[in-house]
Amino acid sequence: MPHFPFQRLQADLSELITKSPPGTRLQSEPELAKQLGVSRATLREAMRTFETQGLIRRRQGSGTFVVGLVPVMESGLEVLESIETLAKRMGLAVTMSEAVIQRCPADEEYAAALDLPVGSPLVRVSRIMRTEARPVAYLVDTLSEETLRAEELNGKFNGSLLDFLLQRGDPLSVSRADVSAIDATADVAKMLEIQRGDVLLQFNARLYNTTGKVLDYSYSYFLPGYFKFHIVRRVGGA
Repeated sequence: MPHFPFQRLQADLSELITKSPPGTRLQSEPELAKQLGVSRATLREAMRTFETQGLIRRRQGSGTFVVGLVPVMESGLEVLESIETLAKRMGLAVTMSEAVIQRCPADEEYAAALDLPVGSPLVRVSRIMRTEARPVAYLVDTLSEETLRAEELNGKFNGSLLDFLLQRGDPLSVSRADVSAIDATADVAKMLEIQRGDVLLQFNARLYNTTGKVLDYSYSYFLPGYFKFHIVRRVGGA
């Protein structure tokens, strides 16, 4: 079995993490690699699996800490819901932090996505969503200034553009999203307090109103260990 050594390493790490109380700081990578008889690169690859599951957390300059079992937010992809709505249904507390609201001109990508001329004024809303003080999602929504003015969000925004538009009475219809597993870029990794190259779930979505106009073009990044998405599909020919 060519993968047995790596599987054994994962089993040893799993046992170590399971037996360590939440908040425990693990040994440094050099010490742990020496103890387990593997290279630091191999150890780092194995530990990445547990980090994406939310069981450990690496902090730059501080070390690696055991998180323990984490609440998983589960949702079907057939219905679009905000993280806040999903968390409330599950009895979880979710908060928004580090929200940035800025005006910017539309480049070619955003002009095409929102069906606007290049250079049109846009409003971009970026924020981090946390559960139990842990960053679990990084959300970036971009809308035209005709759809949303930055001033409208002052004191009325809890993190969900979807909920904000619904409460405002916008006639929303459907959302189309491309879902990918990606390696975290340096910027996104910094926001989510993970390492560059760690695996994330990325949703690139367009939110349409009832006339077929795209109101919101967004990128959303989720830590896999905290979210579980599923799809219910009808059997063809049934």
